[in-house]
Amino acid sequence: MSKILIIEDEAAIRRVLTKILSEENDTYQVEEAEDGVSGYEKIKNNDYDLILCDIKMPKMDGVELLEEVKKIKPEIPMVMISGHGDMETAINTMRLGAFDYISKPPDLNRLLNTVRNALDRKQLVVENKILKKKVSKNYEMIGESEAINHIKLMIDKVAQTEARVLVTGPNGTGKELVAHQLHEKSERASFPLIEVNCAAIPSELIESELFGHVKGAFTSAVKDRAGKFEAADKGTIFLDEIGDMSLSAQAKVLRALQENIITRVGADKDIKVDVRVVAATNKDLKKEIEEGRFREDLYHRLAVILIKVPSLNDRREDIPLLIRHFADKIASEQGNAVKKFSDDAIKLLQEYDWTGNIRELRNVVERLIILGGSQISENDVKLFASK
Repeated sequence: MSKILIIEDEAAIRRVLTKILSEENDTYQVEEAEDGVSGYEKIKNNDYDLILCDIKMPKMDGVELLEEVKKIKPEIPMVMISGHGDMETAINTMRLGAFDYISKPPDLNRLLNTVRNALDRKQLVVENKILKKKVSKNYEMIGESEAINHIKLMIDKVAQTEARVLVTGPNGTGKELVAHQLHEKSERASFPLIEVNCAAIPSELIESELFGHVKGAFTSAVKDRAGKFEAADKGTIFLDEIGDMSLSAQAKVLRALQENIITRVGADKDIKVDVRVVAATNKDLKKEIEEGRFREDLYHRLAVILIKVPSLNDRREDIPLLIRHFADKIASEQGNAVKKFSDDAIKLLQEYDWTGNIRELRNVVERLIILGGSQISENDVKLFASK
């Protein structure tokens, strides 16, 4: 069922449009409003899949209404209805975010095609939002400890800014979750989040990976190739394990941060980029600076905001929540019923020394679910957790 709102001050045109749409598809639920003010009230209080809106109306005209609707419900496509004298205004509404415009009297085929296309667009937007929620769920931060609540609060404060963030903490603590949350809660969320594991890329290739290269820059450079910074334009780049980056690459990253400019390996031309940088490391960068392995000026550029992710041993009160989360997730992935963990089993797991942090806990939970009984008991934990 698609809900369509027609906002038009001429009753005859409202009736014609309602009749055309209702006869075209019996799944269209059509409502009417006689001016911009009453239309705006309906939009505030209801969810519509499409709005057909006249431009010239008393009280609030179509342009004003379009601007207000884009503030509160930007996902609703609006098709503007224009008289012959309103064509310039109608075209301007496209710049303001209107989906399309149709002229009076409406051409039947053009009207119906525009309605179908607008409804398809709305469906895509909805599906995209659902998909993004699912993706966001994969990067949800599980826990209610004081340390985790502090991190969540910092993310909420920092995400809407352009401040660079340095995330620190041991391996397996979930530093990448912080990066994903910062991106998804920012105004850059509709653009890419590009992840680079600096430790996994050989030092001789890291500059090409980050900044791209031109054909012939080195032996295997058979064609021009864009780097990760270009791919992240308008979005976020997550430089994981930045403490493992070579000093020459650090110098180029520093330039990119200072000037918003990168240069492909082997090229003379500079490329302008608009990228937010989030970095992470498990190393003590101040110690790395002292020993000459990390640039101090780059550290200060990256560490505008510092977020320290604690080890699992420092947030043991979150372990029951994490166990339930992983048990549900594993059951969903494997298509099995969720296995319950006894209180004694959970208590024993809370007492373990988690050197591998959350990553290790997840592996242990999966092992217990596969090898343990119908309910995971204390004995199951003693038998299988340490293997």
